[in-house]
Amino acid sequence: MSAQETVERAMGALKVFPLPSAVLFPHTVIPLHIFEPRYRALVKDALATDRVLALGQLEPGWEGNYGGRPPLQPLMCAGVIVWDEQVEDGRYNILLQGVSRVRLVEELAPGTLYRQVRAQVLPDAPYSGPEEEQLRQAVFELAGRVPPSFAESLLPVAARTGGGMLADVVASALVPEPGRRQELLEELDVRRRLEAVLGDVSDLLGQLQPMRPSGPLN
Repeated sequence: MSAQETVERAMGALKVFPLPSAVLFPHTVIPLHIFEPRYRALVKDALATDRVLALGQLEPGWEGNYGGRPPLQPLMCAGVIVWDEQVEDGRYNILLQGVSRVRLVEELAPGTLYRQVRAQVLPDAPYSGPEEEQLRQAVFELAGRVPPSFAESLLPVAARTGGGMLADVVASALVPEPGRRQELLEELDVRRRLEAVLGDVSDLLGQLQPMRPSGPLN
């Protein structure tokens, strides 16, 4: 069974980890350290079943009620735990691979320490257009202004992906602010998402100077 099929089968009772400091994109991986008891229970149950959970954001105003059940933002990313390690006191280190955008349909009645929802998978529509090459060219230009180790990890991915996946992997690598990442996650129109990420990369290019060669000059 593919990761996409696994996520689709979990939509009736999708486990949700609300994490205001992090936004996951499809086709990318995020490391997480799980220490709260309710989310240790979530990961334990996920590992015992389908390994699926969603990383979600909370609606504004959650700050005084994080320990309760403040409203979730409806758009989130569901993924599969691709690596796990249990450490002392029942905590976990995991790698979560983003698989698909999902939309919250309804939250299920409390039956576990953690939250579960019924959700709908939102796959990207196929897309091919000039925005893809424009974004690739901007990433290639950016590669000359960032450390080689960073560029080497991003360039091969940007070169071989397209459509919504291209926008997502570039946004994941280059957009740090959670609020902006959530905006890009919520953009379901692939062309507009590519344009938005291109704008972010262009802004970044405007802030960076070309790196000077570090070796001897001929």
